[in-house]
Amino acid sequence: MSEKNNKPDFVDWFRSSSPYIHAHRGKTFVVSFGGEALSDTSFDHLIHDIATLNSLGIKLVLVHGARPQIEKRLKNRGESLYGKHLNGTQLRITDDTALDCVKEAVGSIRVEIEALLSMGLTNTPMAGAQIRVTSGNYVTAQPVGIHEGTDYLHTGEVRRINSSSIKRSLEEGDIILLSPIGYSPTGEVFNLSAEDVATSVAIALNADKLIFLTENKGKKLAQQLNPAEAEKILASKRKLSDEIRNHLHSANKACRSGVKRVHLVQRSIDGALLHELFTRDGIGTLITTEMYEGIRQANIDDVGGILELLKPLEESGALVRRSREYLEMEIDQFTVIERDGMIIGCAALYPFPQKGIGELACLAIHPDYQNTGRGDALLQHIETQARKDNCSSLFVLTTRTAHWFRERGFVEDEIKSLPVKRQKLYNYQRKSKIFLKNL
Repeated sequence: MSEKNNKPDFVDWFRSSSPYIHAHRGKTFVVSFGGEALSDTSFDHLIHDIATLNSLGIKLVLVHGARPQIEKRLKNRGESLYGKHLNGTQLRITDDTALDCVKEAVGSIRVEIEALLSMGLTNTPMAGAQIRVTSGNYVTAQPVGIHEGTDYLHTGEVRRINSSSIKRSLEEGDIILLSPIGYSPTGEVFNLSAEDVATSVAIALNADKLIFLTENKGKKLAQQLNPAEAEKILASKRKLSDEIRNHLHSANKACRSGVKRVHLVQRSIDGALLHELFTRDGIGTLITTEMYEGIRQANIDDVGGILELLKPLEESGALVRRSREYLEMEIDQFTVIERDGMIIGCAALYPFPQKGIGELACLAIHPDYQNTGRGDALLQHIETQARKDNCSSLFVLTTRTAHWFRERGFVEDEIKSLPVKRQKLYNYQRKSKIFLKNL
């Protein structure tokens, strides 16, 4: 496709991503990825995407893993890989030899990541970036100790995060780089789980997002979950990889400790991080206690979104034009579907309680979300609301969607079936068909 033909797609994408660029600026994101990422030839693409996030004013804490690199060093020394797992987790025994390998691997990885983030080559996404990377002893750890008679030696868990120092560096525009190691007040070094570090840091910073870049390539989880739904999946017999199971546990812990949103994103998809953060539907799984999408009563702040939703239908003649002033006056009659801050559906209900009938008007679903059941959900909500308003039937006037309403139990009727007040407002030029449904 020619550059000329590509421009509209680029412009549409840029415009649709703008709300997220504004929303993410100044926010704190913790991004965790495994040691597998560094062995991938596309790792520089991930670094470029991280640099892009930094340039957009996002405060970043990166937490890297090191398992493959540690195992490779152990193998080169002729040592067996880590010993037994701890209670189904990915934590394993870290003896003196393993700890030496941990130190070597972590040091090497840290230098490699810092070097990549320091690039400033022209004609690359890193040109002029001038990113400062800060690492340090931000993580205080303690030993896992002895479990069921087994001493896990230098394997540890996070005890405390020096959040005040991290916040100061973030305010100065630095990227914080954390490794899966921690230090005790007595100077001991402990091998930690990168997941434990990332989750603990996100909670300590009250981060806006915790993002796990996963290696899992199996069946994808639902697009959105709340902690209770995630718990049900964990308790079910559904087959999950250890990685995803651990991520769901961590996501629940983080959400219930104040982290607003946790994202599970498949790392192997090029650009997955940007896709997840700057498109409305993303590409991964979101775990959050917040309402990401739902049906609710409209308020005055929704008028702009409703206008934008109705505009194409009004221009095509499918709906009668309504001014902003009209919508502001009638906003209490409207119900909306909100998805991550965007109005993707609306409908209005005008009850005539003395006649026991209500009018359904302005039912509209954003083109990107049509044929997904949202129209049915909105209609069902309006019908429930009409019953509460003592309406035993519902009518609608339409010129284009008669078949849709027929399929949902509406039957064509005559003007005389409408309340007298509504008959007087009927537009004979539009010749709208009238459909009625008993509730």
